[in-house]
Amino acid sequence: MKRSHEPVFWSLFGAGGVVSALLGPILIFITGIIAPTGLWMPPEALAYSRVLAFAQSGAGKAALLVVISLFLWHAVHRIYHSLHDLGIHAGAGAATLCYGFALAATLATGWLLLIIGF
Repeated sequence: MKRSHEPVFWSLFGAGGVVSALLGPILIFITGIIAPTGLWMPPEALAYSRVLAFAQSGAGKAALLVVISLFLWHAVHRIYHSLHDLGIHAGAGAATLCYGFALAATLATGWLLLIIGF
């Protein structure tokens, strides 16, 4: 039987789907509606200094890396299989392009989180 890397991508897709379904709407609600209008939180709650302090902490770096990378993996897996649904059977080239982009963006996110310091 031929071995496949597909289970790895499906697991990243599934994890990204769960994270995007559970955290995506609340992140949009907080950063897009509540924070700009100042409804249920003080205006300084998402001030630059506080967000930077969160991004510089170890737990903040891990949370940001997990959320961003799983959103990316979920999106590219959906795009790759949507191409197939549209009748575009690009094969290994499209898979390499899609998953390579997600890998490069995940590595770039990790690198950027590392260079902002602790």
